Amino acid sequence: MRKAVIFDLDGTLSDSIASIKYCADRALAHFGYDPFPESDYKYFVGDGVVNLMKRALTAAGDSKLIHLEEALTLYKEYFAVDCMYEVKPYPEIPELLKELKKQGLKIAVLSNKPHLQTIDVIETLFGKESFDIICGQREGVPIKPDPAGVYEILREFGMTPEELLYLGDTATDMNTGKSAGAFTVGALWGFRDRKELEESHADAIIAHPLELLDYIDKSESARRNDYAGF
Repeated sequence: MRKAVIFDLDGTLSDSIASIKYCADRALAHFGYDPFPESDYKYFVGDGVVNLMKRALTAAGDSKLIHLEEALTLYKEYFAVDCMYEVKPYPEIPELLKELKKQGLKIAVLSNKPHLQTIDVIETLFGKESFDIICGQREGVPIKPDPAGVYEILREFGMTPEELLYLGDTATDMNTGKSAGAFTVGALWGFRDRKELEESHADAIIAHPLELLDYIDKSESARRNDYAGF
């Protein structure tokens, strides 16, 4: 029986690519670089703010990352103010969270977005105390795909990995969950495609959030048989 779900944030709970693009484009413009389309930012994101700016600067032509430190400072300043720019929850997410709580499951967020902005997005979209635990990127805690954040949440819940579902939209998420021993579910409504989720060996892949409910109390063999049809 699954007793908890850990959610990724960007591309899983929230459609937030516009806010990331808005802040990163402004940081790049400071150095005379052109903006990138959202489709590029969907691949720049996922591994923390440092990697986001490294990828954007490299794509812009700063292969030696000469402007990295200044660009990071600018991005963080912009994002601290505008992290909610055009951000919205994905369809069915509020209903999914309500149903999980109704069934008595614990729910947590684990994101590589800076911790304060992670809290801001969650509380703005879903309200205070909507999640039992919220963990963004913090000093001293390795970012995903390191499973340290998952283990921290499991300790707080007093649970084992076998009692956990991990839902995310990228290979980073699948690798995080699998490294911790959780059952991983890939989200097709997010920033990456089915191919990436399959290649990162997601235990299941779903097209709509409410499909996650099918994996709450099924046996492991039933879940595996379901996934065989993807």
